[in-house]
Amino acid sequence: MRNDFVKTSNVQRFFNALTALNERGAQEACLVVVDGLPGLGKTTTLRNWVGKTGSIYLRAKKEWTPSWFMNELLEALRVHPPHAFQKKYRKALEELAGRQASAGIESKAFGLVIDEADHVSSKSAILETIRDISDMIELPVILVGMGKVNDNLTRFPQVASRVSQKVRFEKCSEDDVRALIDGRCEVPVADDLLKFIRKVSGGYNREILEAIANIERHGLLNPPGEGGLTMADMAGVTIINDRSSNRPITVPEVLA
Repeated sequence: MRNDFVKTSNVQRFFNALTALNERGAQEACLVVVDGLPGLGKTTTLRNWVGKTGSIYLRAKKEWTPSWFMNELLEALRVHPPHAFQKKYRKALEELAGRQASAGIESKAFGLVIDEADHVSSKSAILETIRDISDMIELPVILVGMGKVNDNLTRFPQVASRVSQKVRFEKCSEDDVRALIDGRCEVPVADDLLKFIRKVSGGYNREILEAIANIERHGLLNPPGEGGLTMADMAGVTIINDRSSNRPITVPEVLA
C-alpha cells in the first residue's frame, strides 16, 4: 500500500481553518479545536502537518500537571528542562518564539499540536498554561479531541474565547473513499466494491485503510480486469473486521 497522504474533505476543512486562523481579527484568538470520533484521520492529518511545518506535537496524558506538560514540551523542543517552573515557562516561550520567527521568515506555518486533548480540556491549570503560552507569543495551538473538547471549554470562557476555529472530522463520503483508494491502493477498485467498502467501514478511515490492505493483497495475487477489482472478484474474501464485534466481514457473493 502506498504511503501517500490523501487530502480528504476532513483534511481540506482543517487546512481551510488554518487559512482562516491566519486571517483572524483578534490576534490573541490563536486556538483551534479539531474534534471527531476515533478513527477518522485526525492524528494522521495533524502528524502530517507537523512533519511538513516543523511544528511541535504532544499527546496529552490523563494525569498531566502544568509541570509535567512543560517538561514534555521542552523535551519535544529538545531542551533540557530546568528545575523551577518559572524557568521552564520562560525557556519554552523563548524556544517557541524563536522557531515561530524562523518559520515566519520562510513563510511557513508553525504551531503547537496537543492530541488527546480531552484529557486536559476540563483542567483549569493546564488550560491556563496553554492559553498563557499562546497569548504571549500569539502562537497557534491546536487542541485535538474525540468530541468533548468544545463542550468542556465552555466552562472556561477566558479560554473558549480564544478559540478562533473549530473543525469537526466527519465520516468519509464516497468521494473520500475513492480518494483514499486511488491515493493508497496499488490495485484499481471498481465502484461496486468501493460502495461496499463505504457501507461496511461506516466511513471510518481506519477501517477503509484495513480494507485497502486486504483488497491489495488479493488483487496483486489475482489481477483484476480493466475496470478494477469488483465485488465478484472479492467474493468470500475478508475485507475488514467489524468495529464493534471484531468479527471478520467478508464480501458476499454477487447475485446475477
